[in-house]
Amino acid sequence: MQIILLPSIFVVAIVLHLALIRYAHLLGLVDTPNERSMHKKVIPRAAGVAIFLSVALSQFIFNMEFVLSHFFIHIAILFVFLVGLVDDRNDVSPRFKFVVIFFATIFIYQGGVHVDNLGTYFGYEVMLPWFLIFPFTFFAIAGFTNALNLIDGLDGLAGTVSLVMLITFFAIGITYHDTLIITLSTTFTVAVIAFLLFNWNPAKIFMGDSGSLTLGFVISILSIQSIQYITPTAVLFVIAIPLLDTFIVMTRRIQRGQSPFKADKNHMHHFLFNMKGDVRFTVLLLVAIQLIFSIIGFQLREEDDFLSLILFALLFFTFLNLFDQRLRRRKKGRHKQHHLRILSKERSARAEQHTFDNSSTPTILTPSET
Repeated sequence: MQIILLPSIFVVAIVLHLALIRYAHLLGLVDTPNERSMHKKVIPRAAGVAIFLSVALSQFIFNMEFVLSHFFIHIAILFVFLVGLVDDRNDVSPRFKFVVIFFATIFIYQGGVHVDNLGTYFGYEVMLPWFLIFPFTFFAIAGFTNALNLIDGLDGLAGTVSLVMLITFFAIGITYHDTLIITLSTTFTVAVIAFLLFNWNPAKIFMGDSGSLTLGFVISILSIQSIQYITPTAVLFVIAIPLLDTFIVMTRRIQRGQSPFKADKNHMHHFLFNMKGDVRFTVLLLVAIQLIFSIIGFQLREEDDFLSLILFALLFFTFLNLFDQRLRRRKKGRHKQHHLRILSKERSARAEQHTFDNSSTPTILTPSET
């Protein structure tokens, strides 16, 4: 990878972000607030255009050999970017997105990226039969790509969480000398850093689906490629926050008898924002948690899968109970009931005092009554 590649990506990304901020409204690439939005005014979106094009153009000019050697993977990333861009402009159905991700998965499968190993448990390596390799790969990619899209709800959140994960995968690539992991992680890391200069609260531009779907897809590829070197359960920690958030909200919806795919405001960032009312605090806290998980994942990269899986399950159930919107409602309800009981006791005490005062008042008889 030539030394000029990364500076080129950064400069191109900055220029494209500035252009998008200025002209997005002419292209219809703006985000209008709705009942689920955390912002109150129209903001340009589709920063994924700057993220993707800065990487793609620089790669084609300065690193064409790498592009050709991983041609199917780059075509797959292009497909996912395009469906995200169309969604930013006109909105497309979730079903159509999944169809595109399905075909993109076919390309990366042809490019040699797939899940065939679920880890080693009690000394036995769990390998998928050939007919389950593609379906499981598609399930993993579609699931995480959507998971990263779902956490894109606060200024800087999805970008900074992605940055932590990309840097972790870069460390894995360097450790095991994998050119695909090193190149994808570094190029998109630089593009995301440029994006965050404009997306940090208060944001001047949003990532949009063109960005969140593209980053989610790229991180999915890095995750699957990393399984060649580290345990699958270690990867769960490296990409923990989007996974835990999706598992939690889907579990909550199923518990309430709702569709697990129903949109709501019960994500982890909603819960923390409602507690503190501070966007930067919420983002920094979740990023710090992701950083801790990524470090744990890197440290557990060659440890026993069974114990790591148990630890991840414990974290899930901990977060499931910790990030529960119903706890706040129950707490408010208990406070309200306690307050009502106090008021009721005070009214009863005043009524008893009033009755006592009336009964102790002496009766004065008039002469006629005597």
